[in-house]
Amino acid sequence: MLESARILLEAARRGAQPGRDGLIKSRCRRPSGEARSFNPAISALSRQARWWGLIAVMLCGVGTLFAGANTPTNAIMAGPAVYVPDTVHQNDAMPDGVFAWDGLMKDATVAADAGIANFSFSFTNVSPGQVAVLDVHPSCGCTTAHVPTMPWIIPAGGVGQFGLTVNVAGRTGELIKTVTVRTEKGMKQLYLKIHVLPPVLPRQSDADREHAVQVARADRQAIFRGDCVSCHVKPGQGKYGKPLYDADCGICHDSHLRASFVPDLHHVKAQTNVEYWRTWTAHGKAGSLMPAFATSDGGPLSDIQISSLVQYLAAGYQSQSAENK
Repeated sequence: MLESARILLEAARRGAQPGRDGLIKSRCRRPSGEARSFNPAISALSRQARWWGLIAVMLCGVGTLFAGANTPTNAIMAGPAVYVPDTVHQNDAMPDGVFAWDGLMKDATVAADAGIANFSFSFTNVSPGQVAVLDVHPSCGCTTAHVPTMPWIIPAGGVGQFGLTVNVAGRTGELIKTVTVRTEKGMKQLYLKIHVLPPVLPRQSDADREHAVQVARADRQAIFRGDCVSCHVKPGQGKYGKPLYDADCGICHDSHLRASFVPDLHHVKAQTNVEYWRTWTAHGKAGSLMPAFATSDGGPLSDIQISSLVQYLAAGYQSQSAENK
């Protein structure tokens, strides 16, 4: 339609007129000198052609405008609905009837050299609708939760499970950790109990023990070398405070096989204080079996470990003379 209008306008501009067969025919130039005649009918027809051409162009523009209005240029693509969890109640106590847990406390017993303790919790969504888990947060940095990307959507009747790893390297005795699970329906506190067994020491015969005593009499630092390392060096690596005492001091001073010349630190008769314990632990006593534990004196313990050991002894092992005052 636009092309037809263009042809009409071009014909009108050049003075063309429609022929008897309806086609536009251009007017030929007369030979030079021939008189040009004026035909009113042809002139009127030419003016009509111009008007019809203009009308055609206007109609085409209007049609194109309406056609463009019905054709979207920036179509909005409809996608799946995005579920946005409700966080209003995430710090409230989780009511009954939401998650059924396989247990709220898990415990594990691990060897002293295990390094880590592993746990897992399972739960079922017993509510009538889906529930979003927003966060699983352990109480300290030594515990790592292994969970899917949050939010974790659990459908009605669905089952969820996640694991936890606790770093127990250098720890002894019983440890308690907590894990907070936050959902859009409330939060639940879970508990981990870890029993770290004491290190298993190699058994010695009476003859072996007597030999070790004679070696220590000749060189009190000998317990930090050779076969003695497994009992007197490795158990205390990376430990501080009480765990360090249990590993490096208790092995001799609290042992049921303690020799008569090894003092019971619970009943020290001398007046004790921080400097007393620092001198004995860091430098030992020359001419005795008490070795020097500080690295500056050839021992295995850093200054920070010595300080932690001194603080533990000063707080928990007071002398008898101090207790009787």
